[in-house]
Amino acid sequence: MTYVELPPEDQLRLMYTCCHPALSLEAQVELTLHTLAGLSTAEIAKAFLVDEHEMAERLALARHTVQNAKPLPDNADRTQAVLTVLYLLFNEGYSATRTGLADEAIRLARVVARPGAPEAIGLLALMLLHHARRDTRLSPSGDLVTLDEQDRTRWNHEEIAEGLRLIAAAEMHEEPGPFQIQAEIAACHATAAHPDDTDWVTIANLYGKLTELAPSPVVELNRAVAIGMADGPGAGLALVNKLMDQLSEYHLLHATKADFLRRLGRKLDAAESYAQALAMTSNPAERRYLIRRLRETSG
Repeated sequence: MTYVELPPEDQLRLMYTCCHPALSLEAQVELTLHTLAGLSTAEIAKAFLVDEHEMAERLALARHTVQNAKPLPDNADRTQAVLTVLYLLFNEGYSATRTGLADEAIRLARVVARPGAPEAIGLLALMLLHHARRDTRLSPSGDLVTLDEQDRTRWNHEEIAEGLRLIAAAEMHEEPGPFQIQAEIAACHATAAHPDDTDWVTIANLYGKLTELAPSPVVELNRAVAIGMADGPGAGLALVNKLMDQLSEYHLLHATKADFLRRLGRKLDAAESYAQALAMTSNPAERRYLIRRLRETSG
C-alpha cells in the first residue's frame, strides 16, 4: 500500500483508533502497522508468521470490530496502549534489523511525546538510545555483534544526546514509569565509553524498580544478567535457574544460561544450553552467533 504522511493531529487520532480496547494487543499492533506504518498485508503476515490470507482476514475483523464497537467516553485514556503498540512496533523493526520499521516507530513516538507526557517522552528516549547502536549491531557479513564488542565510536551520538535530554525532561515530572526506567537503563549503556565502564550495579537496581512497576519473567531475566555482570556469573546463573519453569520456551533464557556457564568454565553444560537456544530461534544473525558459541564450547 502507498504510505501518505498525515498531519500530527490526524496521526494521533488514528493511533488511538487503532488502539481501541475492543481489540486484542496483537490486533492493535497489526492495525497500527497497516494503517499508520503503511506496511502491506503480506509484510505484516510475515512479521506475525501467518499466511497473507489469514492476515487479511484478521485486519478486516479488526477494522470491523473498531467500526462497530461501543463509543468510548471522550476522556477514555488509551495512551498506555498506544505507547505499548509503538514499543512493539519499534522492537519488531529493531530486532529484525528492519530499519525502516524502527524509523517509523520513532516518527510516530514523536507525535505522542508531547510536553506533560513523561512516559511518552521516556519511550521516545528509549527508542533513540537503542537506535543509536543500530549500525554496529551486525558485522559487514551480517553476523551479530554483541554490546560489549560493538565499536562505540560509531554509535549515533546525536541520538544519544537527544535521548539523555528527553530523560531529563521526563524526570522533571517525578512520575517514573516503565518506559522511563528502561530509558535510564539504556542510558547507562550509551554513556559507557568502554564495556568495563558500564555501571552494572545501577542497571541491576533499575531492573529491580522495573520489576516493581511492570513485573515479568523477562524483566527478571534482564535483572539476572545485570547481577551476573555486577556480582559474577555464579550469582547470575542462580537467578536464571529460578526462571527455568517460566521461560523454558524462551531462547534468550537458554542463551543467557549458556553464557554464564561458559564464563564459569563449564563448557559442556554451556554447549547444551547454546544448543537449546539455537533450536528455538529462526533469526539468521542470532543463529550464526549461537552456532559459533556452540562450536567454541563443544570442541
